[in-house]
Amino acid sequence: MMTQTNPPATGQAAPSGDDENFTEATRIPLWDPENDDVLVCRQVRQETHDVKTFVFSAREPRAFRFYPGQYMTFELPVEGMVTRSYTISGSAARPYRIEITVKRVPGGPGSNWLHDYMMPGKEVNVSGPFGEFTTDATGEEKLLFISAGSGITPMMSMTRTACDLSEPSDLYFVHAARTPADIIFHKELSLLATQNPGLRIAFTCSTAAAHHSWSGYTGRFNIQMLSLMLPDFRERKVFCCGPAPFMEGVRNMLRDTGFDMEKYYEESFDFGAETAGTFDEEPVAAPEISGQTFRVSFTKTGHVVECGPGMTVLSAAREAGILPMSSCQRGICGTCKSKLISGEVDMQHGGGIRQREIDQGKVLICCSTPLSDIEVEL
Repeated sequence: MMTQTNPPATGQAAPSGDDENFTEATRIPLWDPENDDVLVCRQVRQETHDVKTFVFSAREPRAFRFYPGQYMTFELPVEGMVTRSYTISGSAARPYRIEITVKRVPGGPGSNWLHDYMMPGKEVNVSGPFGEFTTDATGEEKLLFISAGSGITPMMSMTRTACDLSEPSDLYFVHAARTPADIIFHKELSLLATQNPGLRIAFTCSTAAAHHSWSGYTGRFNIQMLSLMLPDFRERKVFCCGPAPFMEGVRNMLRDTGFDMEKYYEESFDFGAETAGTFDEEPVAAPEISGQTFRVSFTKTGHVVECGPGMTVLSAAREAGILPMSSCQRGICGTCKSKLISGEVDMQHGGGIRQREIDQGKVLICCSTPLSDIEVEL
């Protein structure tokens, strides 16, 4: 469903001085997602009253290679340990650091821990980068980015990357926020638009306080606004990211205009979701591999449930009334990583778990189907 391009960053430092003096010893190694797993916070920036950007690099110099729009999964020491996936908001053309931009969510353990405790010098375990939500904004194709709230982060990575590499060819970027004070990257995007003729920016706010000098669009984002902003929107490839109701509204709005939905792409799950067990749809059952039913025991809660043919461990957990943290349900984000105490499973993951973690007995329960009676640390 998602568009992929070649990584814009080479992931290696450029030689300095004469070529004969440039040896392997002077190269900055690539970040190896299979073996490297620790980032060190280098800087914290306040973006809005409830949004911060956290800048990381490796302990020792490493060059990160990622597609703009991809994400990394963070292990945070909250309530023992929780995992959260956050989109990389920085430019892929600046390969020596990783930036994430996080909105504080009331009651959200992950975002609140980052806002309250993450500071320069603090280390965090991560995995990734992962994800397929990306495009090349320097290409000749006409693009339209539509985002709301913290859904701006993958679009910001794509836009920054395009501006660093040359300039966007023909990119229109619409961002929706609650108020003018809630617009993330407001000044930077406005500046980038003045420096890059191929980039145009529009902001819309649900409300604008009377005392605030606001000349942009006000009200819920709708087709009338879009038509005024960009009459040729039907000719463009659209990338959308934001809260699920916002994306649903954009989908329906475009569909009602006769827009070719083959040219519509959206982020497929809520990175950094803060609520255990929340999901839009039931997980799709894995292909049936046998006619047997197996017993699944959850060692922490004491629940035992029968797992039918093709049923994932996550589905079995939900049937038992357990709501483990999960997000993508496709084995790519790592959020549902759990310890398999005994038994065997068929795990068809999408890259959200390292081989060494598999060797340690960990599985992603969203994409694992039992091959025997099993015990899981949940």
